[in-house]
Amino acid sequence: MNIIFNKIEEHHKRNSPFVAYRKPNSEQVSGFFMTDITLHFTSQYTEAGFVFAPFNREENAVLFPLEKSEFINENILIEENFSLNDNFKENINSDKEKHVHLVEKALDEINKNELVKVVVSRKEEIQLDKFDILLTFKKLLKTYTNAFVYVWFHPKVGLWFGATPETLLNITGNSFKTMALAGTQVYIDSEEVIWKSKELEEQQLVTNFIESQLKPLSTNLKIDKKETVKAGNLLHLRSSVAGELNKSASLKALIRSLHPTPAVCGLPRDKAEEFIYQNENYKRTFYSGFLGELNIENKNSSLFVNLRCMSIEDKIASIYVGGGITKDSNAKKEWEETVAKTKTIKKVL
Repeated sequence: MNIIFNKIEEHHKRNSPFVAYRKPNSEQVSGFFMTDITLHFTSQYTEAGFVFAPFNREENAVLFPLEKSEFINENILIEENFSLNDNFKENINSDKEKHVHLVEKALDEINKNELVKVVVSRKEEIQLDKFDILLTFKKLLKTYTNAFVYVWFHPKVGLWFGATPETLLNITGNSFKTMALAGTQVYIDSEEVIWKSKELEEQQLVTNFIESQLKPLSTNLKIDKKETVKAGNLLHLRSSVAGELNKSASLKALIRSLHPTPAVCGLPRDKAEEFIYQNENYKRTFYSGFLGELNIENKNSSLFVNLRCMSIEDKIASIYVGGGITKDSNAKKEWEETVAKTKTIKKVL
């Protein structure tokens, strides 16, 4: 059996903090296995380790410091074939009503010109008959090869899983890469992909925001053309962005300028955050925050937005899902999009 898989089971049984993860399109699984159960935080992003940051940018991010962890890399190919199941009974009616109402409220704010876009989300809880941490992680690894897949645990915080399609930031030396990701449709094998004006406009809003945020911090900023990318059973629009950090800019300044992106929050950012805190009626915690390697080997950082994720507690899986609302949104279609997104993660339960 693989070392990392053994470590996951041992650490989880012992209630010791750890994270295991695989970057998109890679066969290498890495892990930080903490040597104590202290809860460490970072607010400056100068340390080396693995960071797990909440949606709320005023809250500190949890850090697994490299110096207090056993760090392991291992090439792992998942050979097993798993049965995937998405036949869950859902509390559709009450959830649907609440979500449609939330979208309608967001549309009212947009029509009053208070907001251009806001991302609204919901949490869906599923009762599990049985739960196996390793099996769930293996299924995610096998099913979502082009996502950042992880399992993260700290006894003072909880257990989280995810398979996210969205990079927040990659930094090597002074060079950085990020992406503008927005727009969603269900993947249908036989059809040519056609994007409607709503999705194209939404993606352009995200691109414009990222460009305006990064210009003061960087030089040689390059933005690629839009392309369609697949994540699980969904398609998204993406533009890759790259540049060089100015001498005066720091990793903290770069993270602050990007997080939370319009893909998980909205525009204008402060107004969208305010709407989310006042109207979502639950706390996102780490959903739509970010996570990943911080200042590893020559100060390289590799951070991802925490989407398509869930937390598990007492055999209840909380699945987090949302969608971007603009003036052209339709409340019932937005509900259907969230249902399609929950299937991504439900399949592995």
